[in-house]
Amino acid sequence: MIAKPQRPPPSGGTNLASCLVATIFLIFILIAIFLVYFILFRPQDPKIAVSAVQLPSFSFSASNATANFTFSQYASVTNPNRATFSHYDSSLQLLYSGNQVGFMFIPAGTIEAQTTKYMAATFHVQSFPLSPSSQALGVIGRVGPALEMESRISMAGRVRVLHLFSHHVEAKTRCRIAVLVTDGSIIGFHC
Repeated sequence: MIAKPQRPPPSGGTNLASCLVATIFLIFILIAIFLVYFILFRPQDPKIAVSAVQLPSFSFSASNATANFTFSQYASVTNPNRATFSHYDSSLQLLYSGNQVGFMFIPAGTIEAQTTKYMAATFHVQSFPLSPSSQALGVIGRVGPALEMESRISMAGRVRVLHLFSHHVEAKTRCRIAVLVTDGSIIGFHC
């Protein structure tokens, strides 16, 4: 009988090399998954754009230097994410000379993925004193005395990525508004 040549048993080096190749392959797959996640699904803050500001009613009392008006602001909020933006902590503030003269909560809601939602906010501002010594009441060119205010919109919420991860996102915008005191017309606004 002829004896078959026996193969030597596999060495530990071959098993180690196979484990190293498998580990490198798994690390490569994980890096690729993270790159896809951060490139395609990374949460971004929504974008707020104010399109118009109006004062439908305005009255100014020269005797006691107070203003009373209705404030309307129109804005669009764009959700650039690939998931729905759920906002729940949102507000609009109106400031004059550093003090809050108007405030409104924006009701909770959702903005679908990669869409824009148009919003309008209107509220009445009770009489508040204008301080002529302040820089907030100035004369703009030949137009006359103007009231300078600031509006702030803040929208906060979350975006759920891949139905697993929830990320907090927030958008804020500030607008400076110049109003002619004599008739309440908007001279200009800048956001």
